[in-house]
Amino acid sequence: MKVILVVEDEEAIRSSLAENLRFEGFEVVEAADGVEADQCLEEGGLDLVVLDLMLPRRSGTDVLRDLRKSGSNIPVLVLTARDREVDKVLLLEIGADDYVTKPFSFAEVLARIKALLRRASYQGSEAVPKVIKVGDAEIDFGAFTLKKGEEIYNLSPLEAGMLQLLAERRGRAVTREEFLRKVWGYSVLPDTRTVDFHVLKLRRFLEADPARPRHILTVHGVGYRLA
Repeated sequence: MKVILVVEDEEAIRSSLAENLRFEGFEVVEAADGVEADQCLEEGGLDLVVLDLMLPRRSGTDVLRDLRKSGSNIPVLVLTARDREVDKVLLLEIGADDYVTKPFSFAEVLARIKALLRRASYQGSEAVPKVIKVGDAEIDFGAFTLKKGEEIYNLSPLEAGMLQLLAERRGRAVTREEFLRKVWGYSVLPDTRTVDFHVLKLRRFLEADPARPRHILTVHGVGYRLA
């Protein structure tokens, strides 16, 4: 039985999510604020976190940022009322695996949770080396790192999976649908720009000028390719 931590200060939302998740066969741990969330995370034994950002005592943003700094790759689905693109990019930069914008349906949340739980880092073709060079950056898929100069960036399983799929298809386009199916593990594709936001995040570290990328290129109306 998978164990899910639901962190939400609005009792009606938290109780509804917890009740429906238990009905779907999950074990659910509940937290009403950021401090309780930290305590639950320290105790361990969790398979996934559903995390609201606007929490009392300690924000969900701080909880997520510190979780990633600790080296944890536990999947985190963020619940957010923010709908601006810059906010969504920030969510991914601090370590969210996916997000759902309020108001949301339980069916949407459940689909995202199931996809994150069955998702494994895309293994890629045997033809793709464990270490590759992209421009002046070195990507180590075994260590989940991207090194550029003296800086080392720790890749999440999603980011590593995206780069592996791009490397396997180097020079050819990878569609957003392929990313969502192969890296995210979705069987039913959601209406989301998650792929685009993750690409923006990767470009900020990989490219000399993210606004004028030379390595991860947009194929308009299709997806992305690795030059």
